[in-house]
Amino acid sequence: MKSGELQELTAFALHLADSAAREILPHFRKNVPVDVKAAETWDPVTEGDRAGERVIRHLIEKHYPTHGIVGEEYGTKTGTSGLTWILDPVDGTRAFVIGLPTWATLIALYDDGQPVLGVMCQPFVGDTFYGHTEGAWLNHRGNVQSIKVAPARKLADCLGGTTSPHLYKGEDAIAFENLRSKMKSMRYGLDCYSFSLMAAGHLDVAMDPVLQIYDIAALIPIMEGAGGVVSTWTDNDPRMGGNVLAASSQSLFDEARRAMESD
Repeated sequence: MKSGELQELTAFALHLADSAAREILPHFRKNVPVDVKAAETWDPVTEGDRAGERVIRHLIEKHYPTHGIVGEEYGTKTGTSGLTWILDPVDGTRAFVIGLPTWATLIALYDDGQPVLGVMCQPFVGDTFYGHTEGAWLNHRGNVQSIKVAPARKLADCLGGTTSPHLYKGEDAIAFENLRSKMKSMRYGLDCYSFSLMAAGHLDVAMDPVLQIYDIAALIPIMEGAGGVVSTWTDNDPRMGGNVLAASSQSLFDEARRAMESD
């Protein structure tokens, strides 16, 4: 993708995030009705989720009708251009319904299966992280600055973040504890923020298990644009989700993987 087209589509993705924010924020901290999706664990959804995705899909279909769409709330629309938007209007709905501002709108663009740009927008806090092949940035309430991962550190000196230790089951729980016990600190309750904070140099390691494509798609270009390494600890393709592990350097990622595999 040429630089001019990438810049145009990035500006459009940021416009999508702003438009979604206007639909979602009126539902935040209003004790709105909560529906529950059929799942093994409590999986809430609100009108904020639905309204956010509706406006994003409307704008994509209006301005780029040949583009595909994969959205958490309204499913898949197959496109003809090779470009597909991956949408999670409210990533972290469990946080959303209790008034915790760690949720975010995630918007990614894939080009023939490759993530080329991503936006993570937390409008209540005023943070919009975005990235692509030419770099990564944070717009905090109108102040835009480029972001980079932290300098490489040894695992014992590292700070990590994840959503909850209770999400790790069976062998993954053992692997997580192996890693956590070898780090300086592991913080919880971060949802998608852990990946963006890693990209911005505040954390060294970010991870979450059993992610869906729309949970991670937008975060990959942000982390890679900031110089981070994104993969999984179970050798599946992170572009499709799964057990995602990200680190500020390849050497740290490799050390973290070895720690998770140790007995």
